Amino acid sequence: MSTEVTVLGQKAKKVAATLANLDSTAKNEALLRIADGLLANQERILAVNQAEVAKAKADGLKASLVERLMLNPDRIKAMVEGLREVVRLEDPVGTVEKMWRRPNGLEIGLLRVPLGVVAIIYEARPNVTVDAAALCLKTGNAVILRGGSEALQTNQVLVEVIRESLRKTTVPEDAVQLLASPEREAAVALMKMREYVDVLVPRGGAGLIKTVVSNALVPVIETGVGVCHTYVDASADLEQAIKIVVNAKTQRPSVCNALETLLVHQAIAAAFLPRCGEELRRAGTEIRGCPQTLLHLPWATAATEEDWATEYLDLILAVKVVPDFAAAVDHIAKYGSGHSECIITTDYATARKFLQVVDAAAVYVNASTRFTDGYEFGLGAELGISTQKLHARGPMGLSALTTTKYIIYGDGQIRQ
Repeated sequence: MSTEVTVLGQKAKKVAATLANLDSTAKNEALLRIADGLLANQERILAVNQAEVAKAKADGLKASLVERLMLNPDRIKAMVEGLREVVRLEDPVGTVEKMWRRPNGLEIGLLRVPLGVVAIIYEARPNVTVDAAALCLKTGNAVILRGGSEALQTNQVLVEVIRESLRKTTVPEDAVQLLASPEREAAVALMKMREYVDVLVPRGGAGLIKTVVSNALVPVIETGVGVCHTYVDASADLEQAIKIVVNAKTQRPSVCNALETLLVHQAIAAAFLPRCGEELRRAGTEIRGCPQTLLHLPWATAATEEDWATEYLDLILAVKVVPDFAAAVDHIAKYGSGHSECIITTDYATARKFLQVVDAAAVYVNASTRFTDGYEFGLGAELGISTQKLHARGPMGLSALTTTKYIIYGDGQIRQ
């Protein structure tokens, strides 16, 4: 098994040097070819995916995971639009971020360059296959993809289409490779392949992240786990709050930027919770609430300590009434995952304070957390949403897939 993974690493390392020196025109042409290939092979892709979705349902896979696995014409169209958006974005590779001159005459600068070989281990969502390939190609990185076993066939056909498309360009097809083995040993071997892989990005639930962090020898950028909160302040516009909360929870509950815990100031709980709760119930949401929440929503079930720290990825919402702003912030600090947090308020000073004191990759005032997304942020696509603080944080677009090196111009200087 390790031999198969090593071969992928060797191929990726070999083409990485070529990719690093490709100009933007060549990379953009490759991305447009892939976009055309996805559209031309849509029926082929959907046929494979439909069979895989049917198997997942028959195997009893959780409904929210089946939803993430499923492709349709609109989702393929979104992949294509993402590719074309990445083409339109400026290529960061080769950018000199700044230059300065030292008293001894040396001119020193920072040049943005590719990371090299990027490996991605992810669950369920086949759109990640295309998004990751697009971002890595645009930034001159080779990529090794390892998706979940439930999406193995779909990922295989997507990578086949990508590689077929690359054969019509100057970009080597080995720039995008798939580790097709569903065996855990193969994934662990990839995590330890430090001599060939420059960075590893796990994208999935808490279990996957923990496994990767525990086993990897390759540098890891953690992404994905989203215990996201929305705090409805005493001064909130209640109509606006209801709209935002319902959207954040129900628009697509199976993704990491969906709302998982709603915090409500006690001063507006009686006016807000019955109305918002009814809208949520109408959308099929199960409420798990604190004792004060149950007074206003008697049909809800009692929350446990575990609920406050749970990423449901489903139509389940934890609700807690808090005495004040400080209690809301303390709750977020204790249970949040550093992903996306929101306050709904009409008080400018309170909004500013929330932005300053809440520690997360994305902090919102009066908007749904569902916007934490590379495409929505204007990044074209994303490799994942980093919840750590080193190298990259938040949606990882093109810039996050590059690093810098110092470039120094001299004229015979020697150090005394």
